[in-house]
Amino acid sequence: MQSPTPFARIGTRGSPLALAQARLVRQLLSEAHGVEEEAVAIEVFSTGGDRSQSENTTLSDIGGKGVFTKEIDDALLSGRIDIGVHSSKDVATGLPQGMSLAAFLEREDVRDAFLSVSVKGMDNLPEGARFGTSSIRRAAQALRLRPDLRIVPFRGNVHTRLQKLLDGVADATLLALAGLNRLGEEHRATAILDPEDFMPAPAQGAIGIAIRDHDDRFAEIVAPLDHAPTHAAITAERTMLAVLDGSCRTPVGALSEWAGEMLTLKGEILSLDGQTSFRAEASGKDATTLGENVGRELLAQAGPNWADQWGR
Repeated sequence: MQSPTPFARIGTRGSPLALAQARLVRQLLSEAHGVEEEAVAIEVFSTGGDRSQSENTTLSDIGGKGVFTKEIDDALLSGRIDIGVHSSKDVATGLPQGMSLAAFLEREDVRDAFLSVSVKGMDNLPEGARFGTSSIRRAAQALRLRPDLRIVPFRGNVHTRLQKLLDGVADATLLALAGLNRLGEEHRATAILDPEDFMPAPAQGAIGIAIRDHDDRFAEIVAPLDHAPTHAAITAERTMLAVLDGSCRTPVGALSEWAGEMLTLKGEILSLDGQTSFRAEASGKDATTLGENVGRELLAQAGPNWADQWGR
């Protein structure tokens, strides 16, 4: 007997965090449309970014953000799946033709968490301590505060990186608090960092839902899951990143805050060693205009060749 056609087919990476996010989307779809969770299928994909985790390379070395989404994007565009579920900070600003980010769940905590098995915070690390990260943003922000730190490559999913800390690969690292919260591992955090000092990655903490362009049925299906304030904030941050032509070659941070109907966007770009940085800030109601304005102000401060001068 042929299995019934699923109500929706979700595509996701296979890491514990990615699966937790996909299951959350499945639960919300079930509740919004009165269907059994089993009617929403989850299909797991191994992406190029996943397959390169053991190499301990930076994202810029393996092709940038798109390496974590390409296989899912291809499956979406071919009709193999109906919805792609992503950590929004992993999605490239230039989406493949024919798809769009149609919805964002309500944003989790945007802050970075400090983790160590030996000290309580960044200031407590000994001189020349090994700081594990493959994020050039986090490396630059750490070096701004502590130029003496030795940056060591540190890739892998959340549990892999936690194990690397226990194994002594590094003395400390930073992880997104949102991911720890979603996995029930927030108790692992030794300290929570002030986002003004350690500005998060653009779109950090938000789950994005991708669909095919002009797919009216699935646009309607995912619409109840869209959190409008988060959608606007992520639009502003991704627009800023696009203006900067931001990639994984250059350290960029973003922080959005709502006050009533007014959105404030703060943006930051840094040199790889963290010793030079520029910041800009603006407030407004139109997310796209806001992102464009902050991005242009940062470019005006840093100069047109900032990425070539500071990037990898």
